[in-house]
Amino acid sequence: MKQLATVVAGLATLVLATAGTAFAGTPAGPGAVYALTNSAQGNAVAVYDRAADGQLSSPRFYPTAGLGSGAGGLGSQGGVALTGDGRLLLAVNAGSNTISAFAVDADGLQLLDVVPSFGTRPVSITIRRHVAFVVNATSLSIHGFSVDKRGLTPIDGSGQALSPNASTPSQIAFAPNGVLVVTERGSNTIDSFTLDADHVPSAPKQIASVGNAPFGFDFAHGNAIVSDANAGPGNSAATSYAVADDGTLTANGQPVPTGQGAACWLVTSIDGRYAFTANAGSGTISTFSVGENGALALAQTTTVSAGAHIIDEAVSANGRFLYVIADGTGQVYGFRIASDGSLTALGAVGGLPAGNGGLAAS
Repeated sequence: MKQLATVVAGLATLVLATAGTAFAGTPAGPGAVYALTNSAQGNAVAVYDRAADGQLSSPRFYPTAGLGSGAGGLGSQGGVALTGDGRLLLAVNAGSNTISAFAVDADGLQLLDVVPSFGTRPVSITIRRHVAFVVNATSLSIHGFSVDKRGLTPIDGSGQALSPNASTPSQIAFAPNGVLVVTERGSNTIDSFTLDADHVPSAPKQIASVGNAPFGFDFAHGNAIVSDANAGPGNSAATSYAVADDGTLTANGQPVPTGQGAACWLVTSIDGRYAFTANAGSGTISTFSVGENGALALAQTTTVSAGAHIIDEAVSANGRFLYVIADGTGQVYGFRIASDGSLTALGAVGGLPAGNGGLAAS
């Protein structure tokens, strides 16, 4: 019996160690998923409570005191963003050129303030520590804000134009080393900015995208993993870029095709081992393995729903679940992420209007 107990204990230790590797050692437990209605009649954040098994509740809606862009959608990734501790949520109001800041607590959201985006049609926002930056799609500009428990304060001198030939920005996000990255699908370019000690951005560095129509992106092992939306049937892809401290982006090889249509949105797993593209044209999710050097390999394709037009994605803070919204059906689809990157469907919850966009998860 003593020998059997030793074997069982050893197996338990092995299982826990394996789980820690797959999910970065984060505990299971409840959380929430946040989506943006983007309604032109009055924007709101939809909050779905997440159970420990990944299932979502029906949504509750919290007005942003701003306007969305309406049924045409945002055409971006990152319309909502959470601080690292999950206590503050930011949302863009593309129709009123403002940003809303909410406190997050056990009862839901509390609107703290609404501030100008200092541009026209804000579509994506990113947060790193106590600094946030927004990209304005029509004015082709970015602007920074300091973040605290009271909300947002504009950073003097942080307004900066994108590169002169930039067109149709799709996302802004901080790389792990603090470099700001902006994808521009209309011009097939990517801009990057470094920040000084006062969080004022440099002039942009621009590279030509290796893939066609760079759209959504996330980071793995310090590399930017970018979706190449290419609207042609079956021609979309994902491309990996190294991000240097001086803002230089260098492609880690050629785009890796999904074999699917319109891979516009992309997020990575918490441990950086996998990237997931939402393929709007096919109603599928492509899973890529990501090497420590940023190398990509297509691993599998998961069917979500043909015709749903899936868009923004988010991975839960514990790394166990992937969520994707559909502006065709107004649903949030959930999936459990296995240690090999495979996805198991958890069902879908409705409640969003057409033109929804932006997704974040705790």
